[in-house]
Amino acid sequence: MRDFTYYAPTEVAFGAKSEERIGALAVKYGAKRVLVHYGGQSAERSGLLGVVRKQLQEAGVAFFELGGVVPNPRVSKVREGIEICRREAIDMVLAVGGGSVIDSAKAIAFGAHYEGDVWDFFLGKAKAGECLKVATVLTIPAAGSEMSDGCVVTNEDGWHKRGYSTNKTRCCFAVMNPERTYTLPAYQTACGIVDIMMHTMERYFSLEDDMALTDNIAEAVLRTVLDWGPVAMREPENYRARAQVMWAGSLAHNDLTGCGTLGDWATHHLEHELSALFDVAHGAGLAAVWGSWARYVKGERLSRFVRFAVNVMGVENDFVDPERTALKGIERMEAFYRSIGMPTSIPELIGRPVTEEEVLTMADKCCRQDTHTEGNFKVLYRKEMEDVYRLANK
Repeated sequence: MRDFTYYAPTEVAFGAKSEERIGALAVKYGAKRVLVHYGGQSAERSGLLGVVRKQLQEAGVAFFELGGVVPNPRVSKVREGIEICRREAIDMVLAVGGGSVIDSAKAIAFGAHYEGDVWDFFLGKAKAGECLKVATVLTIPAAGSEMSDGCVVTNEDGWHKRGYSTNKTRCCFAVMNPERTYTLPAYQTACGIVDIMMHTMERYFSLEDDMALTDNIAEAVLRTVLDWGPVAMREPENYRARAQVMWAGSLAHNDLTGCGTLGDWATHHLEHELSALFDVAHGAGLAAVWGSWARYVKGERLSRFVRFAVNVMGVENDFVDPERTALKGIERMEAFYRSIGMPTSIPELIGRPVTEEEVLTMADKCCRQDTHTEGNFKVLYRKEMEDVYRLANK
């Protein structure tokens, strides 16, 4: 078990009437001039933006708006938001949407007081100093950005997808109403289910396996999503199902399921290059890669995959052939992905196999031209990254 610091400062307002607290929460956290940041027109059509405006107006908080955030949020939109924040003396960025909007808001927050270009943070050339406050009204349970310290942004110049983490832009509050997820398309719900599970699994597959409580929490989160995710897809207006998934999304990525362990994150970073190159949904990309990663690394600590198979996927342990048990767990997870309409290979994801040149390009970007490795369960260098991409390409 590793020593750890657990920091989760976000105040969560959860429930069907949680939007009634937006104005009071903004005031509580000192907001006077807010940038309301959102994605497409769904927030307007649903009436949610109207609720946000009314809440801020009644609380006496001035606000400005910037929409247009897309999945795999672009650094160009972040730069646009930074300009508005500087011009209008914004003190809080309120993200209305899902992970992409929240990630964009976080990047705006730490870029607003930085004299250089915000992409410097993602290149490791800058560290967050003074930041704007960030808050969210969550509409898509998936990325867990409402309670995490990180954000991921794509640079259109070269299509590089990079992450940056700082506690300074953890949301001061998150308003979470499961009813706001009723209209999510089934595909988007499924992508969210995968992302939530992968945030947990990236922490769970650790070489440190003596933090029993953390492991038990992680397994409970995974079983909850396995049970309730399909219900939310079959019955999109089932409040109980939507609430389970929404809360699981927050717990999966607020570091609770990683206390005392060292996570891996290789699947996430391998997927980042897929979604940067092909602009696919992040959750779908994770499903397409995970099984190949799991088969490639399982030998590093087979007992971990056996525990996952038995405690999460319900595989019966025969105590004779641990590798067979581990493989059954991987296969059952892939079967679950397929049952909710998710791909389990790159050709299923993008409609064709990637070329060898594309494999080499993705691996080159992932290892940052041989200056960077991925993973802790098994450390992946360029060659290993190429191997996993090739396995996922079958």
